[in-house]
Amino acid sequence: MGVGSLQAQEIPAVYSKDAEGAITIRAIRLSEPIKLDGALDEAVYRDNVPATEFIQQEPNEGQPSTERTEAWVMFDEDNLYVAARCLDSHPERMVVSEMRRDSQTIFNNENLTIGLDTFHDRRSGWFFQTNPLGAIRDQEVPSERENNNDWNTVWDARARRAPDGWTVEVVIPFRSLRYKQAGPQTWGINLRRTIRWKNEQAFLSPVPASYGVRGMYKFSSAATLVGLDAPPQARNLEIKPYAISSLTTNLAAARPFSDDLGGDAGFDVKYGLTRGLTLDFTYDTDFAQVEDDEQQVNLTRFSLFFPEKREFFLEGQGIFAFASQQGSGGGTGGVGAATNLTPALFFSRRIGLAAGQEIPIRAGARVTGRAGKYAIGLMNIQTGENDLVSEAPANFSVVRIRRDILSRSTVGVIATRRHPSAFGSSNEAFGVDANFALFQDLFARGYYARTTRGTEAPPDGDALRHTPDSYRGEIDYMGDRYGLRVEHLFVGRDFNPEIGFLRRAAFRRNAAVARFSPRPATRFSRVRKFTYEAGFDYITTPEGALESRELQGTFKTELQNSDVATVEYTRSFEWIEDAFPISGVRIAPGSYHFQDLKGTYQLGNQHPVSGTFTLARGSFWGGRKTEIGYRGRLDLSYRFYMEPGITLNVLDLPLGEVTTKLVSTRATYSFSPRVFTSALVQFNSSANSLSGNYRFRWEYRPGSDLFVVYSDGRDTTVRGYPELMNRTFVIKATRLFRF
Repeated sequence: MGVGSLQAQEIPAVYSKDAEGAITIRAIRLSEPIKLDGALDEAVYRDNVPATEFIQQEPNEGQPSTERTEAWVMFDEDNLYVAARCLDSHPERMVVSEMRRDSQTIFNNENLTIGLDTFHDRRSGWFFQTNPLGAIRDQEVPSERENNNDWNTVWDARARRAPDGWTVEVVIPFRSLRYKQAGPQTWGINLRRTIRWKNEQAFLSPVPASYGVRGMYKFSSAATLVGLDAPPQARNLEIKPYAISSLTTNLAAARPFSDDLGGDAGFDVKYGLTRGLTLDFTYDTDFAQVEDDEQQVNLTRFSLFFPEKREFFLEGQGIFAFASQQGSGGGTGGVGAATNLTPALFFSRRIGLAAGQEIPIRAGARVTGRAGKYAIGLMNIQTGENDLVSEAPANFSVVRIRRDILSRSTVGVIATRRHPSAFGSSNEAFGVDANFALFQDLFARGYYARTTRGTEAPPDGDALRHTPDSYRGEIDYMGDRYGLRVEHLFVGRDFNPEIGFLRRAAFRRNAAVARFSPRPATRFSRVRKFTYEAGFDYITTPEGALESRELQGTFKTELQNSDVATVEYTRSFEWIEDAFPISGVRIAPGSYHFQDLKGTYQLGNQHPVSGTFTLARGSFWGGRKTEIGYRGRLDLSYRFYMEPGITLNVLDLPLGEVTTKLVSTRATYSFSPRVFTSALVQFNSSANSLSGNYRFRWEYRPGSDLFVVYSDGRDTTVRGYPELMNRTFVIKATRLFRF
């Protein structure tokens, strides 16, 4: 075979598939930029045959997609372009209801998703998603089992609806991506089209059904992208200054009310050390534009978890994750999936927040990215003082290094330090973890971690009782039809990562869950999948005394239209050594037996009213509990929607009756994919609070924003209209400069 034949195989015309089914895509070089309007009227679309052979992941794995998709990948000196024509036999049925940037509801619309493995390591990459309204969502994907929903970069998309479907054009600047070096490139790429009204997922390069919604992260199944010629490394410097003006009133700080007028300025700097590593620096960081936390009612004796929302801490989250516990795409789930007990050695909300108050961040620096087979994360933050919180300024440091091994496995180390700690000295934590992808659907994971005890020896000489260690081992088989997971987790009594998160302290856990998920025969034409699941959870003290035991059985029916009905039965036991309160009622020490029956029905997003309805009843700490809830979405138009939620718990306990109410609604109106306003109103009877958070955001140019935010909190214990306790009005502007 001659050289010309080899080159013809290596650089296909546009799209090719070899005998083993591996797909190669050639990027088309453009002589001038695409006009980004979603029209697909340039000559490049007529002169180049598109990639069209999309393959179903759902509902019929391995079969051709039921609707035709035509896709092109192009580039010029500065940008990568991806365009698609998504034909549809019934465009009037398309689900199109989300315009807001970064909303997860984009996935529940008709949408196109692009996955780019720019280092071609077949395990990590970047994720870009858009829909027929031109809404955009992006993610960082550190591995097949991890993703960072809150990563953002500069890119754009334009879409148009048509009588036969919809079309879209996407532009991603090369400087918004990280890759090995300038010049000719070989990347991984995959495209996924979601035909929501059919509940169908189809990929350009097929992905197993067992990966479910996480299939886009499986870069080991991606196609190969060739023909790219990336520009040489520029200075790659970004400076993002901000200016803020605020008016704040806080009854906790002063009576009577006094309005404090304030203003501030600061900046963030991002510098590309290499094509793979980025340095971020922040000075006098402000997070006034961040939406309030969604309130929760705590009916347990353990801590609640609230996710990070601050932009500086969101990028690179996946790299800093240690021994992370992710749900499986095949639906295997896990025992205690709703109450993940695996400790986090690094939890960024421990920095700059205390007792519900914001602690000023004076300065911080972070290095994140990849260097060869290594993923690297380094962070150092210095905090200041808040007059309302008795917490001294502190320095926080995190070092995270993870190495790729084998084809899809990793090993890593982490070290964290807080100085001074909450107890005056410093607190350090160290850990090593490993994640092994043994076969396509079989995974093994584990970690060992240790924190400084604070004293040189246990006070009573009992080393086992006061061990500062934690470790975990897990085997997880997550096939589409069968699933099995077993876990052992230990947390010592003196294990205390002060920059981490412990939901439950000092325990030993053994757990297992088995799943059978058949896809029924044609006589169940409306049913896509049944799931039968049984789980066992056994938790003791570190010394072996039983504290908790749970047996759980679940039956789930997934319909073809994406509705899901679930029935769950639980029998459990709890031993309580010390009394604790629940909503003002004291739970006495002793042993308690529980039985609980819970039913949920989830309406798919194709309905004008979607969401999950919940009804549960069972025994509860020697009494009874009835739970009624709904959390969902009401689409009034493609611009305006509401997300109501209500949870009502009626507790009939030996020492009293309690009813807790948590009511919230978020209303969002989108003027365009980059301009929206939202209002979040929440009432929590347990906290006797009524809060409101009202935000306007305008991304007036990519990466640059104007925020207008008003929030208040009110006390509902007073008669009449709830008494105002605090309020804040903020105007904040940012501007991104790229050099």
